[in-house]
Amino acid sequence: MNLVDKSKKYLWLPFTQMKDYDENPLIIESGKGIKVRDINGKEYYDAFSSVWLNVHGHRKKELDEAIREQLNEIAHSTLLGMTNVPATELAEKLVKIAPDSLSRVFYSDSGAEAVEIAVKMAYQYWQNIGETNKQKFISIKNGYHGDTIGAVSVGAIDIFHKVYGPLMFEGFKTTVPNVYRYPAEDPEKCRDEALDSLESLLKEHHQEIAGLTVESMVQGAGGMIVMPDGYLAGVRELCTKYNVLMIIDEVATGFGRTGKMFACEHEGVEPDLMAAGKGITGGYLPIAITYTTEEIYEAFYDDYTNLKTFFHGHSYTGNQLGCAAALANLKLFEKEHTPQQVAEKSKYLHKLFEEMIDLPHIGDIRQLGFMCGIELVYDKKTKEPFPFERRTAYKASLKMRELGLLTRPTGDVVVFMPPLASTDEDLREMVQIMREAIDSVTTEEALQVAATNS
Repeated sequence: MNLVDKSKKYLWLPFTQMKDYDENPLIIESGKGIKVRDINGKEYYDAFSSVWLNVHGHRKKELDEAIREQLNEIAHSTLLGMTNVPATELAEKLVKIAPDSLSRVFYSDSGAEAVEIAVKMAYQYWQNIGETNKQKFISIKNGYHGDTIGAVSVGAIDIFHKVYGPLMFEGFKTTVPNVYRYPAEDPEKCRDEALDSLESLLKEHHQEIAGLTVESMVQGAGGMIVMPDGYLAGVRELCTKYNVLMIIDEVATGFGRTGKMFACEHEGVEPDLMAAGKGITGGYLPIAITYTTEEIYEAFYDDYTNLKTFFHGHSYTGNQLGCAAALANLKLFEKEHTPQQVAEKSKYLHKLFEEMIDLPHIGDIRQLGFMCGIELVYDKKTKEPFPFERRTAYKASLKMRELGLLTRPTGDVVVFMPPLASTDEDLREMVQIMREAIDSVTTEEALQVAATNS
């Protein structure tokens, strides 16, 4: 039995309808720089950074060596009741690069868990200080924070979350400021209306609300929705005003992805808790973190018999290999000025997108740094989407694969999140492939839809 047949017989892939995989199998064998290679020797641009996390490219010498060196010492020991060398050194580095409000680091294995930890910390914080009525959370409609039950409960994407409704805890949802889908596309009015809606909710329910979760500046899986200027800062002001903890999700946006170390820096926002992951190890190993303030930390610091301990932790929390990779990654950030490089290269990328927006079925291109989404529509004037069952963006991604580029769409939005090490030439070639694929597929799809409608 060959590898493809084995993959079809034994594997169940994440976020994948396996019927799709069986029809279009792909097995990656190796990678170098910003490209990966399949078992047949074909190379592809890794245009979504292996699900939004690769920073310096594959097989980066400094990261490879850091992991090998750590293997000479120890691969893993527990963080329950003790610590280790790289986890301790990394925590110091992480606090120094974080917003000033954040002084403590709690390790985990994935972004979803980092959010779950933040939610549990926020809930228990209020319990520990005697504010026992504050038990619910506000989240932003169309938001995504991971796939564990707690993270799903503060998410709001029906296609991912609806089926798990009976398992989820109840909370409040508030408006997302989606400028493209807002009448007249007025960013300021869109922002103010969303903030007004949030304040109305807080006025009525703040006494029972423990925290608010929000993706930082960009909603990722919900369609690469870039929030209008001032929205995140406005949310911070309202959380402070109504005594609600602000939980910022920087899992996708953190570690240079938007041209800042963390996206909340674009508006000078300092959260109470912050989840981060993905790019923390340069895309090498599964480490995630939850930042918190000293005030929250101190609410858990007490005699054991008072039962204020935060009872959470997984077997591989603070794994030495991952922490060693993260330390090497942060050294590369300093050496190569990674966020600043992204900020500069994103200007060139913006010019490339300006040349592509004229395609007849591209409705909107949203970008913050190297976090980008291209929304495909059937009718550009009315913004009417392609029919759901046509799966137009998915078909476009298959065409891109044929042309040597890998990405995954979210709904009708083509995601473009290349490794941060991508050069201007790389960006130009990747955008050209996307342009060709989108033009070809959407033209054919539009003809099919028109024929069906007639």
